[in-house]
Amino acid sequence: MPRNIWSGAISFGLVTVPISVASATEDHSIRFHQYHLEDMGRVRVRKYCEIEDREVDQGEIGKGYQLTKEQVIPISDEELRDLPLPTAKAIEIVAFVPLDSVDPLKIGEGYYLAPSGQVAAKPYKLLRMALARSSKVAVAKYAWSGRERLGLLRVREDAIVLHAMRWPDEVRSPEELLPPPVELSDEEIDGALALMDSMTREDLEGEEFQDTYTQALEQIIEAKREHREPPKPQEPESKSGQVVDLMAALTESVEKARASRGEDADVHELPKKKTAKKQPAKKTAAKQSTKNAAAKKTSGRRPRSA
Repeated sequence: MPRNIWSGAISFGLVTVPISVASATEDHSIRFHQYHLEDMGRVRVRKYCEIEDREVDQGEIGKGYQLTKEQVIPISDEELRDLPLPTAKAIEIVAFVPLDSVDPLKIGEGYYLAPSGQVAAKPYKLLRMALARSSKVAVAKYAWSGRERLGLLRVREDAIVLHAMRWPDEVRSPEELLPPPVELSDEEIDGALALMDSMTREDLEGEEFQDTYTQALEQIIEAKREHREPPKPQEPESKSGQVVDLMAALTESVEKARASRGEDADVHELPKKKTAKKQPAKKTAAKQSTKNAAAKKTSGRRPRSA
């Protein structure tokens, strides 16, 4: 059972839905501690007070805002919790928009919203069904951890999910990172589309979507625990480092994608790269060169005597 991390309500016009919030995801990453290599003693970060020059425990630590170099304004957890904001106690829906109108770069962590008690069951189901039938998502504002946030509410199976969102001014423009202008042929674009067709899947199930990094770490830890030699890394394919023909690279990529799936993928055939045909010399140019040669011969003759 996931731990409840926040309790409040969804404000949907005049409809209020009491809810509790739980994380919708899990982190299975392997965590490491820091150790002194000489004796493998644990290395810890200790918190010291600069004025008293002594270590302090967590009960003595609070929050503060540094107004000037000499003045700090203390802020308590109670003051943050009791901020005079309508979003301090509720997730306030402010608009409904199509999902494809939301830049995925703005979407962050996901949380399940669960109805709190029987009284919340009916309005919770009402909002869930309205979202599902409208094919839209709700944009909301809420206040957690000392700041007001923007959120997105959507339906996943029979639950409402809240995604944390970034404010518009928190997303950087990619303009400075864009490459210089280049030209692409229709054949190259069609080749990329054919590669996409060969890699299209109906779901995200399979070995390709497993965390191989964590699996490799687990193998190393297990081998060292049993005093065995850790598995050797696979040698990467050697690459020449030279710029390859783009169409040739696309063709080879499609073939590898088909082979990895073990079946004939229903894709369009890659277009053949067009080569410029040699144009025959124009007759006009040939005639002009003949005239020029004749003119040179004429100019080289001596005038006839009278």
